[in-house]
Amino acid sequence: METSLVFFSHLNMCESKEKTFFKLMHGTEKEETSKEAKNRAKEKRNRLSLLVQKAELHEETHSSRSRPLARETSVSPEEAVKWGESFDKLLCHRDGLDAFTRFLKTEFSEENIEFWIACEDFKKSKEPQQIILKAKAIYEKFIQNDAPQEVNLDFHTKEVITKSITHPTLHSFDAAQSRVYQLMEQDSYTRFLKSDIYLDLIEGRPKRPTNLRRRSRSFTCNEFQDVKSDVAIWL
Repeated sequence: METSLVFFSHLNMCESKEKTFFKLMHGTEKEETSKEAKNRAKEKRNRLSLLVQKAELHEETHSSRSRPLARETSVSPEEAVKWGESFDKLLCHRDGLDAFTRFLKTEFSEENIEFWIACEDFKKSKEPQQIILKAKAIYEKFIQNDAPQEVNLDFHTKEVITKSITHPTLHSFDAAQSRVYQLMEQDSYTRFLKSDIYLDLIEGRPKRPTNLRRRSRSFTCNEFQDVKSDVAIWL
């Protein structure tokens, strides 16, 4: 009798261990299956992401190749010659403004034309809140000390803007815009007319890669103290 009890007890222990073993094995198999499924899903996402990136790169490359070609053929030599008649004619033409901006980038002085463009846009503002927000953005980007694209202004002009920036008007930047206009006209414009960018346009040659040059010395605004600002240029 005792032998039978010991046998059945041992048998029950074996069955219990076997069940535990099968549970562990089954759980491990489930875990491995789950890991494999996750890995496969991750691989699919990676492949999909790679395909999307390739498609975007192809689209960007295609568009970047087609845009310059369209721009190159949009300006006739006759039109480009007119830009040499006056600085105002250059800026009034969209392609002229684009060519001059590209030239300024080669001299690392594009902040001047970007400030001028920002001022032109600012003067078209209608809502008071829009005037305040745009004025603040222009001040922080171009005017304040150590601004990321600080333009070359005399102390007096900068001081007047600083004091009035909390209550700006559409004419808050007129004096500064006029100063920068004069700097570009007297300095950068004359070099632009001798640059490869402009000469290629008037001779009908295709656009070539532009080489960056060291920043040249620009006229300081103090050299124009006796020059009166002509705000009407942009009206």
